[in-house]
Amino acid sequence: MADQAKQRPYAKQRAQANLLTRAEERRLSILASARERADSDGWASVTTRHLAEAIGYSQPVLYGHFPGGKSEIMLTIALDGFVDLRDRCRAAIVGKVGKQAIAAVAHSYLEFADDHPAVYEAMFLQPIDARFAQDGNETELRESFDALADVIGDPISTEVFWGALHGIGLLERAGRMHLKDREKRIDELSARFVG
Repeated sequence: MADQAKQRPYAKQRAQANLLTRAEERRLSILASARERADSDGWASVTTRHLAEAIGYSQPVLYGHFPGGKSEIMLTIALDGFVDLRDRCRAAIVGKVGKQAIAAVAHSYLEFADDHPAVYEAMFLQPIDARFAQDGNETELRESFDALADVIGDPISTEVFWGALHGIGLLERAGRMHLKDREKRIDELSARFVG
């Protein structure tokens, strides 16, 4: 009996850990469903009703994970995107300096936009409750910007570089610039930002 009593607290902890794991799995499933739907049909098609159906739970369950509904889901996806973009940019510049580092960051940024169009749209084109260009903004935003600033330098030049990359990405996606000329554009852009 004494041994069984000692085991009960651990069994309860394991059960709680499993509940947390299931809850986190549901949360991740909601985010994945939203990204998939946005990738295939655009953000306008992402609704809490469709997401609840996609994950096999009711809308109240979805709101239990994201009380702010679609807006909170989009913000979460966008902030996760900033973390991914930061990590990609920082990994791209390892062992590189000057023009090589600038070109590596540019490639990484544009490839991220190509690989994750719905995430990129949530990050930069959809209205999300994030504080861009403000003191005390979200860590994810600041660190993503800093990954660009690490190779460019001052904040204003970094903003100009970011704006150029953003414009290139949007114009390429819209077919206004040929993808085959991306390397030339990156080379030109990189040359303009070498210290």
